[in-house]
Amino acid sequence: MQTHEETGMTVPRIDCYYLPLAAVSRLATLPVGKLTPVLVGDANVASFTALDSFDQFLRRSNRMLLEVNTSFELLSDDSLPLSQTVKGKVRFVSDLPNGPVKRALAGLSPLRSLQPVGSGERHQATLAFVDDNGKTHCRAHLMQATTQQGLAAAWVALQEIKGYGESLNALREHIRGLGGTTFRCDGLYEQLFPTHAAYNAKPKIIIASDETAFDAANRIISTYIPILRACEHGIIADHDTEFLHDYRIRLRKIRSVLSLFKGVYDDAQTADLKARLSRLAAPTGRLRDLDVYLLGKQGYYDLLPTSLHGGLDTLFGVFAAQRISEKAKLSRHLRSPAYQQEITYLAKRYARPQGIKRGMNADLPAHDYACSQIWKRYRTVCKVAARISSLTPDAEIHQLRIHCKKLRYLMEFFAPVFPKQAFKSLLKPLKGLQDNLGLFNDYSVQQESLGAFLVMLGKKRHGEDLEVAQSIGALIAVLHSHQLEERAKVVKSFAQFNRPKTQQTFNELFRPSKDDL
Repeated sequence: MQTHEETGMTVPRIDCYYLPLAAVSRLATLPVGKLTPVLVGDANVASFTALDSFDQFLRRSNRMLLEVNTSFELLSDDSLPLSQTVKGKVRFVSDLPNGPVKRALAGLSPLRSLQPVGSGERHQATLAFVDDNGKTHCRAHLMQATTQQGLAAAWVALQEIKGYGESLNALREHIRGLGGTTFRCDGLYEQLFPTHAAYNAKPKIIIASDETAFDAANRIISTYIPILRACEHGIIADHDTEFLHDYRIRLRKIRSVLSLFKGVYDDAQTADLKARLSRLAAPTGRLRDLDVYLLGKQGYYDLLPTSLHGGLDTLFGVFAAQRISEKAKLSRHLRSPAYQQEITYLAKRYARPQGIKRGMNADLPAHDYACSQIWKRYRTVCKVAARISSLTPDAEIHQLRIHCKKLRYLMEFFAPVFPKQAFKSLLKPLKGLQDNLGLFNDYSVQQESLGAFLVMLGKKRHGEDLEVAQSIGALIAVLHSHQLEERAKVVKSFAQFNRPKTQQTFNELFRPSKDDL
């Protein structure tokens, strides 16, 4: 099959169709009116492995990436495959050399590794449809894939030759007559790899406005536990750092339900479940901290002059060694009978919540409950943010970050019971404010962590230890400067978030009719 190499030209739109397997030989032999199909070049057979990130970025964007011998080929719904040659092992998009496939995959997170979806054999050939004078009017690029499990799919991409539009239309009708249907890569996954589980880190949780707050809380938690569990194998195998990151986010969201759904569960039961979830989260913290440092390694080097890089070399060498140890500890924890028993208990608990004790707000309609809780959180954010100035202690800014996070979680949980566009207009500026607060917090946490590392060095002030101490001291000073800059941006971000139109929308959507605020 012809592919678009690195020519700098725009890839033309192509009509693609699925073909019944029995129709492949008929397309290759039957004429289309006065046009005869002729095989161009030799048919090609090669082994392939389909790749995607664990969050199925390519599948969700209707594309499929194939590793074929020493090449990577990217299939899409309406164009010929992009192809480029690779050398060596490719785990991340960043491992690819510059080329059309790498450019097309620019939207895929550089932190996500490419994982095998399945393997098999790929057959491909190109047919030219020629007239009696040997002139080509159009082409059909045939591809058939057969997996190791024996599942197969065939599809064809039609390529127009300028000046022969009617011939292309005739070929389209011919293919439809053979049973051809519109090609979509997502359907290709279903045909070739039907048992490959679809992973969605951000599922749409449908909550009816008249559903009780108790049922809504249970639905959210029971949805997130399997997503959390799906990340366990990737953490243990250490495919990439995003498995742990996703695991912690889902666990944090589950814990937040217990904090944000006030009065939905019995107080004693809430306290017990919070304690259980905290114990699950505790073993993950240090490894995630080390991942953040190591992922941002180049950024730290960029902050300091070359004369201080020697100390950073030693520091990151220590971090890398600690990561190996922490990763092994967490893997043992996730494999342990105690962990498996606990996470299985929680999954069953929320899948069948009849035994969970209800609180005083359990039977409130989801819409009314959401309005009251979101309004309270919004008012708290406004009050805290209004006090922020250049003299505000860091602790109060950290509290604002926590209040914003709780507000956003509540809004995301209950989004299905409110108008979509109005909700979206509130979430975007809230996220901007959170981004500023997150950076402020990151700079603060990094300074504290690096300061603790200095204390660990103790009174040693010679050789490598002195060099490390000098580098850390300089790094803390730079991070502090960045933190001050981010503090100044917080006030501007809040003003952008809480502009009059936003205030009006919050009032219209969430303010209780008899609220006296």
